[in-house]
Amino acid sequence: MDDLFEDETSAPSPDVGDFGNSSRQAPSASMPLAARMRPRNLDEYVGQNHILGAGKLLRRAVEADRFTSLIFYGPPGVGKTSLAELIAQRTQSRFLNLSGVESNVAEIRKSVEAARQFQRTRGEVTTLFVDEIHRFNKSQQDVLLPHIERGTVRFIGATTHNPYFYVNSPLVSRSQVFQLEPLTEEDLATLLNSAIHDDERGYGKKPLKVSPEAVSHLVRMCDGDARKMLTSFELAVLTTEADPETGDIIIDLAVAEDSIQRKVVVYDADGDAHHDTISAFIKSMRGGDPDAALYWLAKMLYAGEDIRFIARRIVIAASEDIGMADSHALRVAVAAQQAVEFIGMPEARIPLAHAAVYLATAPKSNRAYMGINEAMREVAEGKTLAVPPHLRTKSRKKLGTEGGAIDPEETEYLYGHDFEGGYVPQAYLPEGRRYYEPSDHGMEKRVAERLAYWRELFEKRQEKNGEA
Repeated sequence: MDDLFEDETSAPSPDVGDFGNSSRQAPSASMPLAARMRPRNLDEYVGQNHILGAGKLLRRAVEADRFTSLIFYGPPGVGKTSLAELIAQRTQSRFLNLSGVESNVAEIRKSVEAARQFQRTRGEVTTLFVDEIHRFNKSQQDVLLPHIERGTVRFIGATTHNPYFYVNSPLVSRSQVFQLEPLTEEDLATLLNSAIHDDERGYGKKPLKVSPEAVSHLVRMCDGDARKMLTSFELAVLTTEADPETGDIIIDLAVAEDSIQRKVVVYDADGDAHHDTISAFIKSMRGGDPDAALYWLAKMLYAGEDIRFIARRIVIAASEDIGMADSHALRVAVAAQQAVEFIGMPEARIPLAHAAVYLATAPKSNRAYMGINEAMREVAEGKTLAVPPHLRTKSRKKLGTEGGAIDPEETEYLYGHDFEGGYVPQAYLPEGRRYYEPSDHGMEKRVAERLAYWRELFEKRQEKNGEA
């Protein structure tokens, strides 16, 4: 940062070619391939057409040079840093780069003071880029606010975490937030093709022979992460001996598989991928798709998700989405949860899969779940109901009259087991409120029939006693 405080007379003004971009370096052979292949202008930028395509908001804002603060969030390797650099270049502003991991308040203030000096003495605008902005604590983020308000710097933040949860609300409210998506296989193939043929930054001068199968494997296994793909390809090129007869460096499927070893799954344990994947898993079970449920379960297990968390969600789904339509679902789910605790991974995947498939293929009913929600809402918002006298603990058990008939004047508790069928109609709740209305799905259909019969008996008793 010391060069940021050069005397005005000693520091040359940036020429039109680099737009004062203080972080951009000419690519050198010692730089990693992923760094060398960064786009040099917006036309070379690959992907994110949903925000950078013709007529899209971000493209319009950059081309018109009408923005103050931006926040980019998305998974690693999708071009957040490159996009920030290109925006600074396109808007002819200086580019200062801070890291949410390494920087502190002193460095933030030093960078802001440098921006103020250049603005006052040269009339230059500074774009301050903070990578991993969510790593800054509240006080660090708050330091930026007055300088963004005064226009001392143009702020661009980047994060792999949802900024609405991990970035201070005042900073989010002052920024346009854009979500960057994982690159498509077509985007990755375009980048890899450039790396293969580019004479200056890539391996265009090397006698490479890259098979289509190798390209397909690399773009598929990197899960939308361009950095991972280019790093794996670079490893393949640098570690493969040239053919002794032809001198060619042959990158075939076997070499590509060896260079990447294990697929990288985009999955942050405390971010969007975690929440989105478990949501897809639950909705697949609810929607009756065992194949989708197994896929999302496999993704979570592969990424190292906590198996206890998965088991808890299965137990909840067993009652929330299946409930009385198949009460065995809860038994299966709880058994799977206990098995997970007992055996651990990798075998825990088996009872988890068993439970997931059972829930996905079981009949569905959420009536008990909706019933307790409604009852709790009324308890919280409505008048608290008193316990009827015949249900209070001080009431003694009262047998029916001879032959099981019910005395119309009876106000004592009636013991259901003393009556035929183990049921006697009597009020258990004032005002006759209902919260549970069974469906006709699965085993709940029989429950609905039984409950309808009991309710009919109760209504007849009310009519007989003149209570209707």
